[in-house]
Amino acid sequence: MSHTFCTELSLDQDDPLAGSAAHVEHNLLISWPRAKWARSLRIAGDMPEALSQRLDAIAGNGRRINLIHRRGMPSHLHRIFLMPERQAFDVPRESLEAFLDAWQAGKPLDSWYHGPVDQDLMLCCTHGKKDKCCAKYGYSAYRALHQAAQEGELPFDVWECTHLGGCRLAASCILLSPVRKYGRITPEQARPLLEHEAQGQRYLPCYRGDSRLNPVQQCAHLAALEYLSRHVTNDVQPHLSIHDDQGDEEQRQVTLHWHIPSSQGPAAQGKIRITCQALTIMRVDTCADLDEGPTPSLVWRAGQMEVVVEDLVE
Repeated sequence: MSHTFCTELSLDQDDPLAGSAAHVEHNLLISWPRAKWARSLRIAGDMPEALSQRLDAIAGNGRRINLIHRRGMPSHLHRIFLMPERQAFDVPRESLEAFLDAWQAGKPLDSWYHGPVDQDLMLCCTHGKKDKCCAKYGYSAYRALHQAAQEGELPFDVWECTHLGGCRLAASCILLSPVRKYGRITPEQARPLLEHEAQGQRYLPCYRGDSRLNPVQQCAHLAALEYLSRHVTNDVQPHLSIHDDQGDEEQRQVTLHWHIPSSQGPAAQGKIRITCQALTIMRVDTCADLDEGPTPSLVWRAGQMEVVVEDLVE
């Protein structure tokens, strides 16, 4: 194939970001030197087999596990984050099993406690052993995010991390917590992304959707944010909730209720109904699939919109 990176093919196919934001709320993050990362998002080459199996079991019970890295961290002293609990721990390698034993048993973790997580975590995928796009695009985005946070004194703790899903959408990053997923981040977008998030606003050019929603609802939700912010709410992003979702596998009408709290300006609320169409595109999900070539994938695109403003209070 003429394409050497799955990200290039994804762009050529106009593969949308919206609908790709699936991610669980509960996360366990373990710092581990990037050079030792294996292809799995939670396994390192120098991890004891018993620990690898333990982490697989924890993940099987619904807690997502990612490895993270930042230059200067000790190789055998592991920073562990529990999110959304927003708790951080420093655990020597020889104590990792004991820490996990205590945590899973609900016992005190005081001897490892680092402190509360005061700043949101911004994780950028640089998992080159999983996909070469994550190395090609991810590391430059990570450096830009880290530099922007430092120079702008923005309230984020920025780390490299393993696979976040959607390698074709590199560079990918995720905010924890709340869970907000971004894709196709360029170094130039790092500063505005963090500045928007510092104000509690999603950075819509790279936003992949609300992880709590299904793909078509993510598509409608993002389209509503873009339209209302631009045409109705004067650049203030409204609060949105799903009011209704009807249709079939080819077309759905999603109705969302929106409102702007009075603390953010004149209070307003209403509904927006968005018609979303299913579309099949040819894409590869990872660079490992390039030799086999593209396969059909279903995506959703937002079309017709109907907006109702129910209340406006000056």
